[in-house]
Amino acid sequence: MKARFLGIDDLTDVPSVAVVVDVMRAFTVAAWAFARGAEKIVLAGSLDDARALKDRHPDWVAVKDGPPAPGFDAVNSPGLLRSVDLAGRTVVQKTTAGTVGALAVKESELVLCAGFVVAEATARLLRARGSDRVTFVVTGEDGRADEDLACAQYIAGRVTDPAGTDAAGFLGRAARSRAAAELAEGVRQGVHPDDVALCLEADRFPFAMVAASEGPLMILRPCAIPQGPDGDPV
Repeated sequence: MKARFLGIDDLTDVPSVAVVVDVMRAFTVAAWAFARGAEKIVLAGSLDDARALKDRHPDWVAVKDGPPAPGFDAVNSPGLLRSVDLAGRTVVQKTTAGTVGALAVKESELVLCAGFVVAEATARLLRARGSDRVTFVVTGEDGRADEDLACAQYIAGRVTDPAGTDAAGFLGRAARSRAAAELAEGVRQGVHPDDVALCLEADRFPFAMVAASEGPLMILRPCAIPQGPDGDPV
């Protein structure tokens, strides 16, 4: 597999296969939402779009970055979301980087959204598909976020050399990242003390997350990847 690692603003074409990475915290939150029972996640293009969707669908759960705000039910924190019952619910998510990155590649044939918590399942899906060219979209810090790059490189390694790619070094880089420091030091708002640790749980969930256009909306859904005794998809 030939992998390239680009920031959102570096995208000059429509990739066939795109893996959009936001470790801290959009796609860790998305994975937790599915683990808590959410049926689907609508990736909103703006805060106004998210509010409008919430107004039209009062039963949907709207999530945003930063502190609580009118029109939103929750903030983009895995530590806070993990106790919320989302069984059968639709979540609307708008974040600074992750949702922006996913919408930037919405014309791609396959769009996966990922963090460390779904890294192995994402790699298994890519292996099962036999993708020979994959664009990893590093969403944070204009493409320079080392936690996102580390996760992208970990997934790429698990695709091409699963036996020789261990999570420890990649997680260490993410733990030392600027985003991790800002979350730990309270620079960012809407934070739970466990957020960094939850973002650094490699391969916690057995599903990948696939985004696709459904009518006018970009919808993220979980995709279970059955695994055989040899570790390969079945």
